[in-house]
Amino acid sequence: MDGQNRNAIHPGATVDIVLKKDQRTGRLTRGTVKDILTRSARHPHGIKVRLADGQVGRVKTIFPDQG
Repeated sequence: MDGQNRNAIHPGATVDIVLKKDQRTGRLTRGTVKDILTRSARHPHGIKVRLADGQVGRVKTIFPDQG
C-alpha cells in the first residue's frame, strides 16, 4: 500500500519512508511508526511520520500487519 492516505497508517505499523536528505536519491528507510505528523487526510508526497528511532520522513510503502 502507498503512504498517501492517513487512515492507512497507525502507530506500530512497519513502513518505508524517504528521509528529507534522501529525497533526491529516493533511498528508503524501514521502521516502525511512532507518531503521525501530517494532519490532513491525504498528502500527494506521502504522510509524514516519526519512526520509533526518531527519524522523520514521508511514507512510501506500508507493510501488512504480521499477526
